[in-house]
Amino acid sequence: MSFPTHRPRRLRTTPAMRRLTAEHRLSAAELILPAFIREGLTEPNPIASMPGVQQHTTDTLKRAAAEAVERGVGGIMLFGIPAVRDAAGTASLDPDGVLNKAIRDVRAEVGDDLVVMSDVCLDEFTDHGHCGVLDAHGYVDNDATLEIYGRMAVAQAEAGAHVLGPSGMMDGQIGVIRQALEDAGHANTAVVAYAAKYASAFYGPFREAVDSQLTGDRRTYQMDAANRREALLEVELDLEEGADMVMVKPAMSYLDILADVAAMSPVPVAAYQISGEYSMIEAAAANGWIDRRAAITESVLGIKRAGANMVLTYWASELAGWLKEAR
Repeated sequence: MSFPTHRPRRLRTTPAMRRLTAEHRLSAAELILPAFIREGLTEPNPIASMPGVQQHTTDTLKRAAAEAVERGVGGIMLFGIPAVRDAAGTASLDPDGVLNKAIRDVRAEVGDDLVVMSDVCLDEFTDHGHCGVLDAHGYVDNDATLEIYGRMAVAQAEAGAHVLGPSGMMDGQIGVIRQALEDAGHANTAVVAYAAKYASAFYGPFREAVDSQLTGDRRTYQMDAANRREALLEVELDLEEGADMVMVKPAMSYLDILADVAAMSPVPVAAYQISGEYSMIEAAAANGWIDRRAAITESVLGIKRAGANMVLTYWASELAGWLKEAR
């Protein structure tokens, strides 16, 4: 079983041969586009640290959703930025608030042709920037936050979200949200659990994208980057509580975690290629240090190869367009 009997290069001789023997392929249907809408904008607002990404107006968000449908993208994940914040994030519960209105607007635009997902978290809505409400000592109160998450989830389901994405890493959040949805008659609304979400240095540009008010960090609730086994515990707990899908976030610096989760999960696995991962590639490409299109494609393919069934990436529509061209 050695050379010259075995020459692996035989299967690399031509582009057609490489396509035929590829072990993993990208599909637009597996891509999810994260999108931001900011209350009060009359024109889209570019995000300086994320070239090519913007805070949307209602009209531009609807156009982005329609473009995603045209290119065959699988889903869109919506994040809302309110004009007014408070300590409890009460704008998140307003049926006419920025995120709930955006869900309705996107559903009206695309119907069921695109899976409409929404972020169930308070960080965009609180004046302190944390993902939950604070107790008298400034510590995020897990159980008080869960009560709000349940109400947020119902509001978003009533607005028309197909899938809810609780991202706050509160203990018990999936079970509370699942029960709230059942009690409110939304048994068919799915939940994608941000099951293994790490406290990462690569979230920096996202803070600009949502105009985060955070001071300090989120290390008391997001996972420690040093921990691998703990991710499986978090996934197991979310599955027991009724998660329909699970997510690993970030993706590129946590491919080992993604592979571990994919190997044990009985439900679809998502991975989020986050803002810092996006910005690094864009910055290197802008400086001429790497081939932008090749690097984007390779980075997303690497996430798929590690085991993701779906990938949240800010390049979702652009990459889907490339895949469409290549057909």
